[in-house]
Amino acid sequence: MGRVFASRLEAGRELGKALAAYRGRHALVLAIPRGAVPMGAEIAAALEAELDVVLVRKLGAPGGPEFAVGAVDEGGWTYVADYAAEVGADAAYLAREKAAQMALLRRRRALYTPARPPIDPRGRVAIVVDDGIATGASMIAALHSVRAKAPARLVCAVPVGAPESLAAVRPHADELVCLEAPEEFRAVGQFYRDFAQVEDDEVVTLLARSAHREAQT
Repeated sequence: MGRVFASRLEAGRELGKALAAYRGRHALVLAIPRGAVPMGAEIAAALEAELDVVLVRKLGAPGGPEFAVGAVDEGGWTYVADYAAEVGADAAYLAREKAAQMALLRRRRALYTPARPPIDPRGRVAIVVDDGIATGASMIAALHSVRAKAPARLVCAVPVGAPESLAAVRPHADELVCLEAPEEFRAVGQFYRDFAQVEDDEVVTLLARSAHREAQT
């Protein structure tokens, strides 16, 4: 089945080792909330990097919201998977789902970074992190969002991913770092012993802690 990580924190430390070439290069780690933020904090600490979030939301399938038929970023750019119509996600459904998810993104932006704009990745190494890639929809939207802001190098970093989804994601980044790509992939959570939900207050705390650390350097 592939490696099982003890937690997102362990996976983040392992990714930090795999990304060691970027240590001390003023990289920007951009975690996809909420699950990837604790992992992103570990990576940012290991690389002496800044931490922020890149806000995207998957578009869930009709009757199965956990299965992504696409994703949207906070600017409204939308990725739709080629199988969306086959599972009943027609244009009207996608429009409703996009509107609902963008409303959530606006609430999360106001909650996570109320006193500052998102950190600008322009001209920097930007490392987009998630706790795993199942369909690839959220990561593709996140990479598109960051690419539009002209980073010097765009890196996708995940502990685990489905091989076919990694192949779909790869063209959207300059570099893809994935620790495990098992053929038998059903869900991201199967590769963690502890896959507890990350809450909003933890995201807020980790971002504030990172900002404080950055201000001290």
